[in-house]
Amino acid sequence: MTVEYNPFTPEVKADPYPYYAALRKEAPVYRVPGTAMYAVSRYADVAELLTQPELFSSAGMRVMLLGGFGASVGMKAAAGGPSADDAGNGGSALPSPEILAQLSRDLPFSFQELLTSRNVIMADPPGHTPLRGIVNRGFTPRRIAALEGRIREMADEAIHRIRDKREFDLVAELSTPIPVQVIAELLGVEPERRDDFKRWSDAIVAGVSGSAAGTNPPQFISAFGELMQYFKEVVETRRRNPRSDLVSVIVAAQEGETKLTDLEVVMFAVLLLAAGNETTTNLIGNAVLALLEYPDQMKKVRADPGLIPDLVEETLRYDSPVQALFRQVSADAELAGTKLPAGSIVLPLFASANRDEAQFPDPDRFDVERDMKGHLAFGYGVHFCLGASLARLEARVCLEALLAKLPPFRLCQGNVEQIDSFLLRGPRSLQLTWADV
Repeated sequence: MTVEYNPFTPEVKADPYPYYAALRKEAPVYRVPGTAMYAVSRYADVAELLTQPELFSSAGMRVMLLGGFGASVGMKAAAGGPSADDAGNGGSALPSPEILAQLSRDLPFSFQELLTSRNVIMADPPGHTPLRGIVNRGFTPRRIAALEGRIREMADEAIHRIRDKREFDLVAELSTPIPVQVIAELLGVEPERRDDFKRWSDAIVAGVSGSAAGTNPPQFISAFGELMQYFKEVVETRRRNPRSDLVSVIVAAQEGETKLTDLEVVMFAVLLLAAGNETTTNLIGNAVLALLEYPDQMKKVRADPGLIPDLVEETLRYDSPVQALFRQVSADAELAGTKLPAGSIVLPLFASANRDEAQFPDPDRFDVERDMKGHLAFGYGVHFCLGASLARLEARVCLEALLAKLPPFRLCQGNVEQIDSFLLRGPRSLQLTWADV
């Protein structure tokens, strides 16, 4: 079999796992045709590169952001994107003059500030360490544990609304609104802006990793500008009148090397909003979809709710909400026998690593009682997801409520469409009805 893998194609996004299996078997480090991007698919190799930030830099995440702004990036070969065969320095270039003019109009900060500002997901040690420390103050185990009661209230309210319906969309009515509301309350912003938050978040995801990523930058820039302007005003308010929320915690970190500019505080808030709802929404949707595809596992979990934490972990392994992220090669390197030139982009495929036969026996089987320890769904090393404990808590509480307080349900749609992203994976909608209807 000849490996043909392009993360931007509809076939791969619909079901990437057969492609991952072929990559692991035949081309564990694979250059995506027409790009300067290398997909890394085996568990050991993904873990190795994630623990070498000095060689595989998170600056690659900045390349992804540039794509949404219409810059020529070394990652697009499909959907009309530019080729990066001749891309140097990771394939990045400035946007067109027209896009630069829109950036100047729509963003509350200059594009140059955006390019040079610090961001925790784009930074490497030692600069990454103090930035990470800032957000860790808002994600202490005690603070996260204290949220369980409030999350349970939200879940119960959602279940109450669903119970009397003949059919319902799990994504629209439970797995989207609850994570958005939780992160909004943590950040100290108005939950009634939930629809705006979701619209902004969806536009950013589509702009940097959807099928048309980089081909419609005006729409991306407009949404990104609205979100940044909103948080700019929130930051200015918190500087004058601090509260006990996460934005105030970040604003308060203003001494020494942790001193942040207004833009850096805004970008922290933008990151927390987008990452804080997309991952958990996909995790809940993927868990329910897996249970529906494996009725024996549904039966086990309904009979023993104590298995729900294991259900969450097996979902993270089996159908990872974050499929991959970007790293940039800092100096000529070699991985699994493949030479990687400096400046090229590597795509560590977390979801493929989590289906690696060498790490997880019979990996394509969904089994809530397997040993799934060591999965890479939240990354590994210094960039391990800081919101992992919150995502696990939200998913557990929502799934407990869903399985304990609703009668058995089934799918009432044919094909389940996935969200438009090659980095994230989850159902766009999940139309359910009761099993006896």
